[in-house]
Amino acid sequence: MHSFLKVGSTFLSTVLLLTGCNSAPSSPSAESPLSSPSATLPSVSPSVEATPSPQPTQDETPLISAQGIGAAQLGITLAELKQTLGQDAEFLVKAPFIVDFDAIAVRKGGEIQYYILYLAGQSFSDQDVIQGVLTDNPKFLTAEGVGAGTTLESAVQAYGQATLSYNTQNESREYARFDRQPAANISFNTGNGNATPAGIYASPLSEYNETQEFQPEATIRSVLVVCLTDACAPASPSP
Repeated sequence: MHSFLKVGSTFLSTVLLLTGCNSAPSSPSAESPLSSPSATLPSVSPSVEATPSPQPTQDETPLISAQGIGAAQLGITLAELKQTLGQDAEFLVKAPFIVDFDAIAVRKGGEIQYYILYLAGQSFSDQDVIQGVLTDNPKFLTAEGVGAGTTLESAVQAYGQATLSYNTQNESREYARFDRQPAANISFNTGNGNATPAGIYASPLSEYNETQEFQPEATIRSVLVVCLTDACAPASPSP
């Protein structure tokens, strides 16, 4: 069985390196947005079925929390997610997806709900455990009503002062952190520092850039939730 944590904390180390809560250069900023990945949906690998699950459809609560996004809860297996979502859900491999990660796009009603991340070049089977979920679907929101498409002004009302940052050593992925972060393992992507920054940065720019000023029309592009504990790691195989 393959998994995000193929050896101990490999997946978490990679995610934390990429997300880093937008700290200074020693801790690079967060993962990239999912709104417009360049890759198209390829054929599904043998480890993930493209056909709908045989289970009846169930309603999904569109909540983003420290535990996951909607029915994609951290620590459950892909098989358990399929059973929860029912026969109307499709699971499509998207590889390559973003640097270091491939993904399974979960689609219902012709619409992508979210992406299950796993390390690039590996497979992800029904028995593997979900440790990273990203969404750019605006119907998924935190308890305070924040998600993809939410303006930064509205997010500030919910969570307090926003600090935007990006690191050129991390593909200039721009993320916002707030004075009252809803959870340490939730990251809010706001754009790309080189191409489409939400923040207004002082000049000249450096390797690591940070600001509390942002464009009035700036929005959250996507939301990432990752597992930060061993609870999401699959059990070690018996000798």
